[in-house]
Amino acid sequence: MSKVPIAVAYGDGIGPEIMQACLHILQEAGAEIEPHIIEIGEKIYLQGYSAGITPQAIETLRQTKVFYKAPITTPQGGGYKSLNVTVRKLFNLFANVRPCISYHPYVETNFPKLDVVIVRENEEDLYAGIEHRQTPNVYQSIKLITRPGTERIIRYAFEYARAYGRKKVTCMTKDNIMKLTDGLFHKVFDEISAQYPDIEKEHWIIDIGSAKLADTPEQFDVVVTLNLYGDILSDMVAQIAGSVGMAGSANVGTHMAMFEAVHGSAPRRAGQNLANPSGLLNAGIMMLVHIGQAGVAERIHNAWLRTLEEGYHTYDIYREGISREKVGTREFAQAVARNLGKMPEKLTPVRYVQEGKNPARIEIPPYQPVSLPKKELVGVDIFVHWGPGSPKELAAKIQSVLPPELKLTMISNRGTAVWPETMEETFLVEHWRTRLLSQGGPIRHETILQALQGYQKAGLEFIKMENLYTFNGEAGFSKGQGE
Repeated sequence: MSKVPIAVAYGDGIGPEIMQACLHILQEAGAEIEPHIIEIGEKIYLQGYSAGITPQAIETLRQTKVFYKAPITTPQGGGYKSLNVTVRKLFNLFANVRPCISYHPYVETNFPKLDVVIVRENEEDLYAGIEHRQTPNVYQSIKLITRPGTERIIRYAFEYARAYGRKKVTCMTKDNIMKLTDGLFHKVFDEISAQYPDIEKEHWIIDIGSAKLADTPEQFDVVVTLNLYGDILSDMVAQIAGSVGMAGSANVGTHMAMFEAVHGSAPRRAGQNLANPSGLLNAGIMMLVHIGQAGVAERIHNAWLRTLEEGYHTYDIYREGISREKVGTREFAQAVARNLGKMPEKLTPVRYVQEGKNPARIEIPPYQPVSLPKKELVGVDIFVHWGPGSPKELAAKIQSVLPPELKLTMISNRGTAVWPETMEETFLVEHWRTRLLSQGGPIRHETILQALQGYQKAGLEFIKMENLYTFNGEAGFSKGQGE
């Protein structure tokens, strides 16, 4: 087998120590890899690269298409971008996969049967990072959800379940409140899940679903969800499994994949030969499966489980009466290397190779556009910075300057409808959404421009506008709370 080129970054803090330990294990196990070292993180940030990575390193990623990354330190203060988000966006790493497993009794946990994989959409949602300050007191962050991105991650979750013999996929959203964005995610989940009759499927609202996941995680298998929810859930489940420090993570795209530990760079532990390399090692195991070396991945994973059983534990999981010896980073890696070829005796052995076949890299077919609905412009939401004053006074100003094709139908404040019905108890700020709808049938953009000119004439500072459309006659916009 020819060696597979991979980009390797030693990172910051404990990163160099744990990466050295993991590469030692991979090489001892016979991994056919050719590391290409790149420098990322704090030193690069301080050289003036705002994302912590140089163009030369990005080119190495383009060439190797596999990135094995130790944790990095982002300097404090503004102006520094997330390296992870940058790489995910540049290389379209749409799926974040985080297996969370308990290793009872060797790693302390209240959930000895926990075995959950979080499949998180990795590019959209609030992580699009589109934010604005619109008034002195009001800020906004825009949540973007697309059908292509949603179809891709949900299909990946079901294909992952098939590839790894999982029995159930659970979708979690908040579509009882965010009926359009989260509603789309739930709708697409229902559509795609019907194509996988061999896999059980279910949907939970994220609040009670996460409570259930924290209380009885053994009832879940694969969980697929949106970006922010998935980020929170994966850390929570990894922690209740025993330790975030044990969890590995894969960021997978069509053309490239990045593998890393879930935890950070822990600079206070750097250089002391203390850190547990298990999270990064588990990420390396995922990487080996991805590049078609599942046999080597299986060998390492079982040796690692055997090492946990034997009680050779780093300080973070060491427990009197359970552990045999407290070891450092290097000594732990050496113990795993000694156990290569051995199987765990109490923990469940890992089988990546089935009937002589390695699990294939999960391939998602290109997005097939659905037939386009009939889209008609029927109104506009115009957001204004105005006050002090009452909703009734604002409505009077607007109604005096509207073109005849439009009617003011609602004013909301912080999402709550405050006109035509107003309650004295409702708290108001200087940020208002004013909804104008067509008096009958579609309107033209020129009509909206006339409305904006009217607002200007009335002395109203408009700060944002959102066109209101119907799609095949169905409203493409939500109502105000209480409307």
